[in-house]
Amino acid sequence: MPRPHTPRRAVLALAAALVLSGCGGGSSTDTTSSAGTTKLKIGVIPIVDVAPIYLGIKQGFFSAEGLDVTLETAQGGAAIVPGVVSGQYQFGFSNTTSLLLASSQGLPLKAVAAGVASTGVEGKDFGAVIVKADSPIKTAKDLAGKRVAVNTLKNINTTTINNVVQKAGGDPSTITYVELAFPDIGAAIAKGDVDAGQVVEPFLTIGTGQGNRQVVSNYAGTDADLTVGMYFTSQQYASQNPKVVAGFTAAMKKSMEYAAAHPDDVRAILSTYTKIDPTVQQNLTLPKWPTAVDRDAVQLLGDLAKKDGLITKPLTLDTLLP
Repeated sequence: MPRPHTPRRAVLALAAALVLSGCGGGSSTDTTSSAGTTKLKIGVIPIVDVAPIYLGIKQGFFSAEGLDVTLETAQGGAAIVPGVVSGQYQFGFSNTTSLLLASSQGLPLKAVAAGVASTGVEGKDFGAVIVKADSPIKTAKDLAGKRVAVNTLKNINTTTINNVVQKAGGDPSTITYVELAFPDIGAAIAKGDVDAGQVVEPFLTIGTGQGNRQVVSNYAGTDADLTVGMYFTSQQYASQNPKVVAGFTAAMKKSMEYAAAHPDDVRAILSTYTKIDPTVQQNLTLPKWPTAVDRDAVQLLGDLAKKDGLITKPLTLDTLLP
């Protein structure tokens, strides 16, 4: 999932500063209109993962809950997390590991709905590690000692790659990770600047369409039901606006159910908020959109983050999860 290259410590420091300055929490600052609807700003990333919320708005699931939703796009969770903490957004979308890292640093976040999950099918997931067609890298084990591009260092993609490499008998500590934006990874592989790269849709379909080959599905290979992303709010907003949170969660559940049952509608709505080539749009692999957060999968991602030294403090899932 595309995220900016802002260092994680800087992001956490910014969000923490917002909390300490009294700006945190996203309190309800007169967001209820005269018609009785509550206006919400949701921070999202313009990627396939968030298609359900666009469909849910179109289908009227949010308006039925009395919610007037405006979606604001950001480059990634690094911008959305502090935006939610400060109240710029009432809700946001981010990958699970980013939320775990922020929560472990004491940021007052609360997940309220599942966001996106792995298909659980090796070779047919929405995220994978790719290489040149003629690359000597054939299995996850072969990634050991290689240069592997990821969109963000020390996050969900590095921890899951490390996991599948170790499971295959390789030593993940010998991998050299290179931070590149998803759109740039395919070109870096072609030039030989890196040996492999982790990409998600639509860049996975674009990459394989250009002749690259999948090596391993790092999400599916980690857990068949891996909760890759979630929707969240601040703990203060959740405590002050329980009815709004309940309405948002209910609307998201309906949106996830609708997206899972109407893949053609998902593909059609992608063109309204992304610039995906129509051929790629029709051929890309859609993720799963579960209606509930898989607690075991989130715990696994937390354990992997601890194993890689990203989380150094005790992690209590009850603080973050619904």
